[in-house]
Amino acid sequence: MKVTKAIIPAAGLGTRVLPATKAMPKEMLPIVDKPAIQYIVEEAVRSGITEILIILGRGKSIIEDHFDRAPELEAALSKPGKEKALEECLGIAGLANIFFVRQKQTLGLGHAVLMARPFTGNDPFVVMYGDDVIMGEDPCAAQLCRAYEQYGRPCVGIKEVSREAIVKYSSMKTTPIAGNHYLIDDMIEKPAPGQEFSLFSILGRCLLTPEIYPLLENTKPGAGGEIQLTDAMAEYARAKGITGVDFTGKRYDMGNKLGVMQAQVETALRHPEIGGEFRAYLKELAATL
Repeated sequence: MKVTKAIIPAAGLGTRVLPATKAMPKEMLPIVDKPAIQYIVEEAVRSGITEILIILGRGKSIIEDHFDRAPELEAALSKPGKEKALEECLGIAGLANIFFVRQKQTLGLGHAVLMARPFTGNDPFVVMYGDDVIMGEDPCAAQLCRAYEQYGRPCVGIKEVSREAIVKYSSMKTTPIAGNHYLIDDMIEKPAPGQEFSLFSILGRCLLTPEIYPLLENTKPGAGGEIQLTDAMAEYARAKGITGVDFTGKRYDMGNKLGVMQAQVETALRHPEIGGEFRAYLKELAATL
């Protein structure tokens, strides 16, 4: 079954990048000239997704505004010489069918996904974490969709992280299948040292089926006192197995100050307008360090 729906949980507070996120959602932090969440939506569209649900929290209506039409701005850009800017603004509003729902309490990623049930219905769907931007020629969500079509079971995008970092993420129990695909039959969220199954962790992308919802409904608050999506997925993995895709592409953590700066610098180097000048500037700067 072709996957055409995605949900983007974007209700988190962004406390690790304060004070920038005091009045602006971390998902709207710019990477050169586009907010982080636009890169995620564009990845979804490039992966064949046509319907997207963005789950918001209080004070995040600016995200809705970004993906809406802006008549006053469009009128100002309708003058000669502004054609490219007008085309870009109109293009944002027409990327996909985008819907919004508000998570009134930040009770965890599992709770956010559960709120999407009326939207996804009986269809499979991709969960694209709102603070994880993944850049690459082959969209990460598309890699998961292909694995789902191949194996017929839920998939997660995984990468190896350092032993120091695994305690902040999840840890997968993996068995190689073929190439960059693995069978996952257990996982743990934020393992204490010694509890890790492996250094493979889910980084920002999951493809789930409606079977996850009854498991989420019965999931008790876990790490951090929140309803963890990982706990429900672990239960599913132990019963039926999940596919892990060691995806190609680079992931940037937009909830982390260093991740934000890495995304900025590396994207600027590739940018068609400023890439050359920025590269020259960096070389000049590096010589003084």
